[in-house]
Amino acid sequence: MLILLPPSESKTGRSRGRAVDHERLSFPELAPTRQRVADALAQVSARPDAAEALGVSPGLTAEIARNLALHTAPSLPASRVYSGVLYDALSYATLDTAARRRANRWLVVVSALYGAVRPTDSITPYRLSMGVNLPTVGPLAGVWKPQLERVLPEAAGRGLVVDCRSSTYAAAWTPSGEVAGRWVRVNVPGATHMAKHTRGLVARALCEVGKDPRRPTALPDLLADRFEVQLTQPARAGRPWVLEATAR
Repeated sequence: MLILLPPSESKTGRSRGRAVDHERLSFPELAPTRQRVADALAQVSARPDAAEALGVSPGLTAEIARNLALHTAPSLPASRVYSGVLYDALSYATLDTAARRRANRWLVVVSALYGAVRPTDSITPYRLSMGVNLPTVGPLAGVWKPQLERVLPEAAGRGLVVDCRSSTYAAAWTPSGEVAGRWVRVNVPGATHMAKHTRGLVARALCEVGKDPRRPTALPDLLADRFEVQLTQPARAGRPWVLEATAR
């Protein structure tokens, strides 16, 4: 199974530790692109118009400043860097040993800076959205799309692709071919806050249940004890199944 998560806007750092090593992260094939994006991000973040170029509020100066030290700042596991509503609901640190082991294999965060990382990958906090057109690099979703196509189908294996990403990050990789037939997008009715919270709960539940189904139709039974769910078949090939989930 491959459970795709978006990153969080809020990120946690620390004052000591080793710098990130792009080649030691999961999916080392992405290292050259990671380096290229990091270099471009550091350059634009040093400009007076950095906030405008990155599409963020001028009040986020401190977060933009993190981008100036991407190659030297202490790194820490992605499971600790990403925070916020979805990650609070996932509550990775409170998973039992078996569920955490599955989370380390199944969870992949799609990142504008790193492309794709797993919870145990040590990364540096940063400020960058997949929706940015990064000077000297280009629109990031387009930059990452062919790169993620190289690694994520293999990561999915023969299991389901459970997609908890927002639309901004979904643009960076669309499952195709045979993998598309096992692609399930998690949709949550209601406000954005509740959608993030419920997607975090779904990711946690799947890691705790521990089943690795091969067919989308098996997914509702795995979640039925914790959620009210409805699965809708795609109208045409290449589109995802849609799982509507509401926490009980």
